[in-house]
Amino acid sequence: MRWEDFRRSRNVEDRRGQGGGFSGGFGGRGPRIGGRGGLGIGGLIVIGLIAWATGINPAVLIGGAEILLGDGDSGYSQQQQPGQRPPAQRTLSAEDRKLGDFAAVVLAQTEDVWTPIFKGQGETYREPGLVLFSGATRSACGAADSATGPFYCPRDQKVYLDTSFFQELKQKFRAPGDFAAAYVIAHEVGHHVENQIGLLEQVQARQRQASRADANALSVRVELMADCLAGVWAHHADAQWRILEDGDIEEAMNAAAAIGDDRLQKQAQGYVVPDSFTHGTSAQRVKWFRQGLDGGSLAQCNTFKGNI
Repeated sequence: MRWEDFRRSRNVEDRRGQGGGFSGGFGGRGPRIGGRGGLGIGGLIVIGLIAWATGINPAVLIGGAEILLGDGDSGYSQQQQPGQRPPAQRTLSAEDRKLGDFAAVVLAQTEDVWTPIFKGQGETYREPGLVLFSGATRSACGAADSATGPFYCPRDQKVYLDTSFFQELKQKFRAPGDFAAAYVIAHEVGHHVENQIGLLEQVQARQRQASRADANALSVRVELMADCLAGVWAHHADAQWRILEDGDIEEAMNAAAAIGDDRLQKQAQGYVVPDSFTHGTSAQRVKWFRQGLDGGSLAQCNTFKGNI
């Protein structure tokens, strides 16, 4: 993927040099485990794997609302005990700086793609923020650490990314390549697009009245739409800046397939439970990313119409 010569977004907050952890701990209300039927240890393991692979805060997954964030506060507060030293600062390596530049370029390209698309529909695109962190940080949606992977928080309209996830993508999920990493960022920005057009709020309201299985099914459609929107970004970015190189499409397809619910569940427990899917199968994720990539149209990403 060609990216080095393009502009960097100004909407990036780099917290990676601020230390590797929290100075106090967690306060307030933790995640609710239970509700309709509760969750066993096996379910929690699967949720942890899915969150780690796909970038959704486990507290949200456990609540059945995925990124849609139900009622209540974030359940997080950072406290520093009297006399306690703040986390040690660290110097970013050359590789750290390169990853930060890469993320800023991809974010800038999503801005330059979605702004005219929204303008063409008489709307104004509100650019999301991107928070880079290492180890752990805080968000308006609660605590975040490296285990949660990248995620979008609609409460503050920011994407959160521990850049070490890109290494995990290469090693644990065997999905290497710049374009695979760009797909991950574009997918999270896709959730921001969904939030801005009012979709997340509508789905959240429906999930509150739904069974767990039906709420999960709605979550799958949200996720697949974000995959399609990532494809729309790639379509327009390549048309404008010729960013794609040989093998890039395969990189993104491989990443989409690697984080399908069926594959993750099979790896974690040896079998799949379709009613518990929250992101879609590997085949579905590849299909919808490809649909956005080929068509380049927001209208083609309506996963709430018909079969998926």
